[in-house]
Amino acid sequence: MALDQPDDRVMCEYIWIDGTGEGIRSKCRTVDFEPKAAKELPVWNFDGSSTYQAEGSNSDMYLTPVALFNDPFRRGKNKLVLCEVYKYNKKPAETNRRKTCKEVMDKAASEHPWFGIEQEYTLLDNDGHPFGWPKNGYPGPQGPYYCGVGANKVYGRDIIEAHYRACLYAGVKICGCNAEVMPAQWEFQVGPCEGIDMGDHLWIGRYLLHRVAEDFGVIVSFDPKPMPGDWNGAGAHTNYSTKEMREEGGLKHIENAIEKMSKHHAKHIKAYDPNEGQDNARRLTGFHETSSIHDFSAGVANRGASIRIPRQVAEDGYGYLEDRRPSSNCDPYSVTEIIVRTTLLDEM
Repeated sequence: MALDQPDDRVMCEYIWIDGTGEGIRSKCRTVDFEPKAAKELPVWNFDGSSTYQAEGSNSDMYLTPVALFNDPFRRGKNKLVLCEVYKYNKKPAETNRRKTCKEVMDKAASEHPWFGIEQEYTLLDNDGHPFGWPKNGYPGPQGPYYCGVGANKVYGRDIIEAHYRACLYAGVKICGCNAEVMPAQWEFQVGPCEGIDMGDHLWIGRYLLHRVAEDFGVIVSFDPKPMPGDWNGAGAHTNYSTKEMREEGGLKHIENAIEKMSKHHAKHIKAYDPNEGQDNARRLTGFHETSSIHDFSAGVANRGASIRIPRQVAEDGYGYLEDRRPSSNCDPYSVTEIIVRTTLLDEM
């Protein structure tokens, strides 16, 4: 890795979402210039029959570069290239949610929709057991682990620190991280991002997390309920605001948005995990800081509600809302698209 790299050779890691809607794939190619924008890079292809995206008899799929980041592993001029996937007939792949999300964000651009997503996840050993947990039992009950300090409360901090630095180097808009309620569970936050950038930055943040953990021999799980029983699940709480919500008197616009969202709860639930609510059903039970998947609710500072208005927002009279329903393995393109469709475009 210390060998010199020729000035006219740049490594570009093409990254895409596979046919599961939550798996990430990547492969590298060499170009003879340093790209300054994704559109400068060529469209590439891959074998879709090996990523749950095509049949072997017609397996070529196309990778269209859409966003560019610095590569924290290879460094120098090398790049990470987020791509949209298209089929042989040039139509978007079934799990290419970005295309319609971008169209929606372009329609709503004058409203300047901002998002911030709190990405929870769990670290696992190679045997699938939570990282740092006793092999023949369980750690003590939840309580001391959230934002904890100490070897008996926190597992895997070196992975989290490395991931944070990798995100900053890459240009991902990471804005924080913390240990979560269940031991071996963590969270990183991305945002604020406007429009399509939310999905782009979160997917690259996830890719970087998988790659960093790979170096430590640890698995990252985005399963919304990795451990059954009296343990917290994992979500992707989504903070949302528009220009009007962020200005004086914005609380009424926040309340209007919540009213619109209340009428389409079932449709949002279907968009909030890759299996149309089946994954989230294990998490949204009404316990462990969640609302029931069957009910819509909203409240100030209420972590047991579908939508939370932060107390500071209620006091200031403007700010943002927090949608606590999206699952940890959600597609952020689907989440942000349906929020904007419901609250700004009235298309639901």
